[in-house]
Parts: sequence; C-alpha cells; structure tokens
Amino acid sequence: MVMTEREDAVAGAEAVPGERGDGGAGAFVSLGDGWDHGDGAGRRPEDEAGKGVVVAFGQTMKTLRLREGLEREEFGRRLGYSASTIASFEQGRRIPSPRTIERADEVLGAGGLLCLWKEQVERAQYPVFFQGMAALEKECLELLMYDTHVVNGLLQTEEYMRALLAMRRPPLNPETVEQRVTARLARQDIFDRRPAPLLSFVMDEAVLRHRYGGTEVLRGQLEFILLIGQKQNVEIQVMPTECEENAGVNGPFTVVTRKDGKKFVYTETHATSALETDPEQTVLAAARYGIIRSQALSPRESMKFVEELLGAL
Repeated sequence: MVMTEREDAVAGAEAVPGERGDGGAGAFVSLGDGWDHGDGAGRRPEDEAGKGVVVAFGQTMKTLRLREGLEREEFGRRLGYSASTIASFEQGRRIPSPRTIERADEVLGAGGLLCLWKEQVERAQYPVFFQGMAALEKECLELLMYDTHVVNGLLQTEEYMRALLAMRRPPLNPETVEQRVTARLARQDIFDRRPAPLLSFVMDEAVLRHRYGGTEVLRGQLEFILLIGQKQNVEIQVMPTECEENAGVNGPFTVVTRKDGKKFVYTETHATSALETDPEQTVLAAARYGIIRSQALSPRESMKFVEELLGAL
C-alpha cells in the first residue's frame, strides 16, 4: 500500500515522540499548515478522529451527570463553569482542560472513568500536524525558541492570544477560538513542571513593539514576559533591530531536546510546518541558536529593555 504525501506526514508526526526504529537519519517530516505562529485555521478533515474522541468524551460525561441526577447548572457551578459551557463540553464543541476532567470525575463519582480520557482529549486539542510537537513539549528536557513575528505561544497571555486569533482571515468561529485558547493555555503548564525543563526564548525587538489588540493587551503581555523571565529555568533574550549580525535571518525555529538526548527542530512558514530529525541538521540548528543568543542582548539586558518598553506605553 502506497501512502499519500499527506498520510505519510501525519504518520510521521504521530510517531515522532516514540521510538521509530529508523536511527533518526535524514528524516524530515512535513506537518502541514502552520500552528504556533499562524494560529491554525480551524478543524480540517484530518482532525475528524480527534473530533470523534471529544464527542465521545462529552457523551460519557453527560451520561454520568444524568446518572447523578445533576442539572447542567448545578454541575457547572461545582466545576466553576456556566451551564452553556457544560453543554459545549457535552456536545463536543469545546475541549475541557485536564484539570477540569479530573474535577468532573470527582464531582460525578466516576472512579477514574473520565480521567482515562485525559490523554486522548488533550491530544485532540491540537490539529493533527501539531500533535507531534505538542507531545515533544510535554516530555522535553530543553526548548530553544527563536521568534520573529509574534510572541512565542508559550509566553502569550490569553488576551494576546485572542487578539491574534481575531485577526485571522477568514475569521475563525467562536468554538475554534475557544479551542485554540484552551490548548495554548494548557501548554503553559510547562512552566510548573517538575523537574523543570530548560527554556530559552530569543525574540526580535519588533515582536515586542507590535500593539496587537491595543496598548493594554501589549502592556499585559510585556508584564507577563517579565514575570516568566524571573523563573530560574527560563532565559528570555531580545534581538535588537539595530543589531548588525543575526544568524536567525532564515526565520523562526524551535530546537527540542528530549530526555533521551535526541534533538528535533520544528519550523514554520506561511503555509507549512515541519519537524527535522536528521542528527546533523538538529545539531547545526542548536549551534545556530547558540550564535543567535550570543548576538542578542543578555537576559539581564533584555529584561531591562522590556521594562523600558513597558514604561514607555
């Protein structure tokens, strides 16, 4: 059986986090349309399996709620949600966070039945082409991230996320917006993980000057960057526009190092995203990132720079 190019890409993306048995040599996995920087474009036919998981979970939760004799209003009150949000969960139109699933399991006395769905539901938050990268984030030892257009998704505030999503053309439907926001916020659990992974962010100065969503949105975003920058396992650096040398002129990329030492490089352009697994290329990307860090402002200088930008708003 001959796989289509798209089928082969999806299969490769889903196989990335585990052992593939190919030695990792020369592998370059296309992952389809952009996600982290382009913010996705809603559900695609390839996402139908994930949609089925979410719908099945919602039906299970509804069945358990009815078994307990709880109305949506009361169930929502115990979880901290409105009745309409509970309806969205049950109808598979919104995806609950892992913590919400755990709380629902407890409230409904499900004995762990709902918690069995956590991994599948969490994976379904992301388009097929980003699931491999999302899985790598959850088990990484180190992340090296260079960004040139928008603040990295791991550093975005909810207001900044919504501002970016609102600028999508064609416009995204409300359910897709909520799904994207929930998924991106869930990824930020990486900052509280123990043991803590090493996280390095370098971003162009222009990223911090774009007033996406307005001045107040940018103000909140800069404050959040300063807050995250205080974490011991996080380094944030700014590449100033006046810098005459920049090894990152080819665009944004992320180098992921897994706990077993294997490296991956995630890249995005306007229409495509990919995971590079060739050892030679991943080592070169990590070296290139090191050069970029040396050319950017130091973490201390960068935090002062962000403080000055914030004070000027």
